[in-house]
Amino acid sequence: MGSDIQRDKARTRQITSSSIIIRKKALIAISQAAERAFPEEACGLLLGENGSITSAIAVANVAAEPTRHFEIEPQALINAYRAQRQGGPQVIGYFHSHPVGRAAPSATDQAMASGDGKVWAIIAKGDVTFWTDDPEGFAELSYRVGDS
Repeated sequence: MGSDIQRDKARTRQITSSSIIIRKKALIAISQAAERAFPEEACGLLLGENGSITSAIAVANVAAEPTRHFEIEPQALINAYRAQRQGGPQVIGYFHSHPVGRAAPSATDQAMASGDGKVWAIIAKGDVTFWTDDPEGFAELSYRVGDS
């Protein structure tokens, strides 16, 4: 087990710059998930390699009040991290929508964030923003859409 943890740490590159690359299909998937979930908050996982987002996978929002909050279904997280340990894509971060409000971390987002350095994508009214969840709080990331 210790070797698995060491291998994961070696494979996973935390986002240390102020920008990120996301594939167009992943950006479209975030938008479509938000549209499908409305008026509830959509949520999902951002997957990729070497700090670039290659896919966005919508998962169930199991929050008690999904029109106001999001909670990623725990088994989806377990499965994603298990796949990562077995050589699959890295969990780069998470996404969710704000059906009412801005594409920025809410007070609830800030209170619930773990400070683990993961990327958060937030979509509201068609606008998508990216943030890194650092121990000091959220920092906005610029992004570039890539084809591959």
